[in-house]
Amino acid sequence: MKSMHRVSTIQKEFFQLVKEKLSPNISLVFEVSSLLGISQDSAYRRIRGEKELTLEELFVLKDFFNISLDQLNGEDLSSVNFSCSVIQPQNFRVSDWLAKLYEDTKRIHDSKQRELIYAAKDPPVFHYFQLPEIAAFKVFFWEKTLFQFPEYKEKMFCFDDMENTAYVNGRKALALASQIPTIEIWNNHTFTIMLSQIEFYYVSGFFKNRDDLLNLLDKMEKWIHHIQKEAELGFKFLYGSEPNGVENNFRLYYNEVVLNDNTILVRTDSGYSSYLTFNVISLLNTTNQSFCIELDKYFRGLITKSNLISHTGAKERNRFFNSQLHALEQMRSSLS
Repeated sequence: MKSMHRVSTIQKEFFQLVKEKLSPNISLVFEVSSLLGISQDSAYRRIRGEKELTLEELFVLKDFFNISLDQLNGEDLSSVNFSCSVIQPQNFRVSDWLAKLYEDTKRIHDSKQRELIYAAKDPPVFHYFQLPEIAAFKVFFWEKTLFQFPEYKEKMFCFDDMENTAYVNGRKALALASQIPTIEIWNNHTFTIMLSQIEFYYVSGFFKNRDDLLNLLDKMEKWIHHIQKEAELGFKFLYGSEPNGVENNFRLYYNEVVLNDNTILVRTDSGYSSYLTFNVISLLNTTNQSFCIELDKYFRGLITKSNLISHTGAKERNRFFNSQLHALEQMRSSLS
């Protein structure tokens, strides 16, 4: 009996993971019955744990929803399982990564209850797709310098060679992310990292045209002003569009003492999930609730030691963004 109860519990956990992969407007019962070719009543019995899944049925669902069976180990913090999204030159490109980011963002966006907390070492990835020139540089930097794609070995950066697929996928994710209630925690280095990358490319001779370098710095200035305006209004909106949004939907904090690590915590109807970055943008994801609750406690504590610079706090907000603009102007002067 204990063995049967254990199987039932694990099976219920498995279907909870399946549910988290579905948009709220999609029926879990309908999806399971369609994929397994069984009646909806039989699907209900499996979902409730009254009838065991066969091994074949388990693998059909596991493969379709991209679920690792290692996730069914309970909530022991001493051993936390993660799924992995890693960019590889051979079979997974930045455009593919951004397409997956869109799907994950859509699932969050479609939840009734939703919140995203982002401890930002670099500007959160969605921000890059406000302007195509900013996105083009970052995608090129990732593929040439970070992941060292072979075809980029002798390639130099040029706006005329911008690859559109990555921008389109990133822009779609941005449009959804802008509507999700978000807390971001930044520090003084969040912007300057990208300035260092631009300087590295200039010194290394990786800009095909000097005009592209100057254009990129001009777009950086517009980009910083846009994020400053979002912080002032307390909500995000797409660059070049009318500033419309939900008040206090975007809370930006400035922390002077902690260097963040691009960790993301998401809360939706179905519970928590978290994303840890490695190799800058590759992702480790877990839905281990105990782990996520500990991460939530850490973030809430970090927020109490940070200054809110969105919506209110005009003095601190202006000081923060003026320091970023000053660093940008110093770079522009040094390269002229």
